[in-house]
Amino acid sequence: MIDARILVPAALVAASPVAAAEPYHSAEQAPSEAVSVEVVAEGLSQPWSIAFLPNGAMLVTERGGALRLIDEAGVLHREPVAGVPAVYSESQAGLFDVVPHPDFAENNLIYLSYAHGDSDANALRIGRGTFDGKAISDFEVLFEVAPLKKGGAHYGGRIQFLPDGTFVATTGEGYRYRDKSQKRDNTFGKTVRLNADGSVPADNPFTSDDQSMDAIYTFGHRNPQGLAYDAEAGVLYAHEHGPKGGDEINIIAPGANYGWPIATYGIDYSGAQISPFKDYKGTTQPILHWTPSIAPSGLAVYRGDLFADWSGDLLVGALSYRELRRVDMENGKPVGETSLLKDREERVRDVRVGPDGAIYAAVSEARSGGENGKILRLTPAE
Repeated sequence: MIDARILVPAALVAASPVAAAEPYHSAEQAPSEAVSVEVVAEGLSQPWSIAFLPNGAMLVTERGGALRLIDEAGVLHREPVAGVPAVYSESQAGLFDVVPHPDFAENNLIYLSYAHGDSDANALRIGRGTFDGKAISDFEVLFEVAPLKKGGAHYGGRIQFLPDGTFVATTGEGYRYRDKSQKRDNTFGKTVRLNADGSVPADNPFTSDDQSMDAIYTFGHRNPQGLAYDAEAGVLYAHEHGPKGGDEINIIAPGANYGWPIATYGIDYSGAQISPFKDYKGTTQPILHWTPSIAPSGLAVYRGDLFADWSGDLLVGALSYRELRRVDMENGKPVGETSLLKDREERVRDVRVGPDGAIYAAVSEARSGGENGKILRLTPAE
């Protein structure tokens, strides 16, 4: 049994940390900002992720295991998409991201991340299949987090393609296995980078290290549920849940260690100290952290014409604060935040920028347990 109370290795406590400038720390409350809101679809069950298809249709995952189609006419099909693999759905486990291949118009490939197994032995999986507009066929598993774990918590599960044709995916540390985040003989609490077919790129940072798993791109993460690439700036962003406070936004760089659980701005849910260090030699500081926690989920970089003044800003769903945060970015650094959708009192699970420049958010009502979920379309306030 792995002891979740294992906090910081004794050798690291004995060493001397190197101080660094503290990152931007947001205010507990952000000023509200008005937008026009249209309900694109409703009646969803715990919508988790949104994907846009070239013909104007959308795919939406429901955490319970269903993949739903909103066609180009804006109609939510009653029957789920067939061919989705078996999903372990319990607590935080379920069906997570859906991402079309960059060449979807030619190959019809979509990628899914999901929990597989049961409460005693489960893992995050990533796979792909061919989507013909009605069903998925020829689904194949490309990656599975190792080793298997118990419990239904902390999966990560976001997928992001990069310009070189590879993709990066986030994995959680399984909550009770936090010490594994700092070890590279497993894929808990990591980002992994893979070729589109699931093979490992030869230039991954740890392929020459016999003690590390070749797929690892970065490590020292807790539960990263936001991942977005800014093609204009050439920057990959990720955010992750802290425990009681200590949510982070990070710039992802190959080989970097993001500190968990050695360095954190959060404390444990019990109020106990997780680590004496907010920064530690050899770890990378976030560019922003939230304390108290906003429970971030979903991340997008705004590039579009509708909100011209927001170019390069980050959009972050907030589950516990029931809002969408806009992080004002200047010269690659956060300088302020505003709150969107606060008046709706809905949990924001995902956010995407559509081909039309509008902002799309997957939301659900907290009091309904995630039922009556909706896809919202945000445009500038009239």
